[in-house]
Amino acid sequence: MGAEIIRVECAARSGRGGGLPRMKPGGAFGASFPDGDTGERSYNRFAYYNEVNRNKYAITLDLTKPLGVEVFEKLVKVSDVLVENFSPRVMANFGLDYSALKQISPEIIMVSISGYGQDGPYRDYVAYGQGIEAMAGFSRLTAYPDGEPLKSGVAYADATSGLFAAFAILAALRYRQLTGKGQYIDLSMREALTPLLGEFIMDHTMNRRAAKPMGNHHPSMAPHGCYRCRGEDSWVVIAIASDEEWRSLCRVMGDPPWTRDERFSHARSRWQNQDELDRFIERWTSNYDHRQLASLLQQAGVKAGAVLSVAELVEDPHLRERGFFEPLSHPEAGSHLYPGISWKMSRTPGRLRLPAPCFGEHNEYVFGQLLGLSRDEILRLAEEGVTATEPFSPLDQYSEMET
Repeated sequence: MGAEIIRVECAARSGRGGGLPRMKPGGAFGASFPDGDTGERSYNRFAYYNEVNRNKYAITLDLTKPLGVEVFEKLVKVSDVLVENFSPRVMANFGLDYSALKQISPEIIMVSISGYGQDGPYRDYVAYGQGIEAMAGFSRLTAYPDGEPLKSGVAYADATSGLFAAFAILAALRYRQLTGKGQYIDLSMREALTPLLGEFIMDHTMNRRAAKPMGNHHPSMAPHGCYRCRGEDSWVVIAIASDEEWRSLCRVMGDPPWTRDERFSHARSRWQNQDELDRFIERWTSNYDHRQLASLLQQAGVKAGAVLSVAELVEDPHLRERGFFEPLSHPEAGSHLYPGISWKMSRTPGRLRLPAPCFGEHNEYVFGQLLGLSRDEILRLAEEGVTATEPFSPLDQYSEMET
């Protein structure tokens, strides 16, 4: 959305990761820190990295070296927001926690995203999105009835934390406009996941009732599930919330005799007998292509959708019509379609401006043009191992330790 985001990585530890965003006038932004690479130059072709880092710049700095910290502080001075997602001890160990950075730039907005926040008994535990799902109780609720807890397949804690951080940054920028003051934002991934569980938390708080896993079922709606369709691993989801919607579904199915069974005559009885109901429905859905069936049901006013593979998402006519996927050409990974901006805005439409950066690609631009370092100063950074244009391999690091 017009922001200028600069990822900060360390060659000695990177497999691709962290960020210090710098905002152009009128813009806003966010960023993160690295994960895995293998093979010769494959670190610039890592698909997931290239998806989530489009529209960003990237530099390298070793913050364990005093010169690296010195340059980082210069970058803080010209930036609006710093986003980091280390465990709580790391930035303080670098001497770059908020108390230090606000001395350098009183207007800086700093966001720390960690598993459990900056204080409390769990603060020093390193955490990942799917582990946080379990710690928040999410995995228990995504299980099948009487089954073991299941991870969702999507790291919801990562996504919700990023969205919460973006909103918090916008609020902090607005606050700074009004007061001239920066802010420190302590964001716990576990707490960011909690709002998705609001009704279950309130039910326990008010009624002392612990939620149990329901699989694809719903507390009050039936039928409500994911039904097998024709072909391998092919599914459609259907959700019926009223008697009118149930009658619409029956008409699409051709009003078979079983739909007039007393067990399915009203919403409460359908919910009480939903396992048997699901078996009847799946016998019908298994005769259809999942996308064709979803379209047929939607046209009849039934809430339904096809479960799509990644390839099918790219071909989806609705997403194509909205221009959701945009082409980008990467100098090493080639040309591919990437997820674009999820929303449409009339006056400020977002777009993909840049492919994901190669490792250390923008060292010259950031150090030279933004920070005003001389050619000799930039060369010194490289000579002293503060910056690099290729990550060190584990063997390189071992050899360096030996010498």
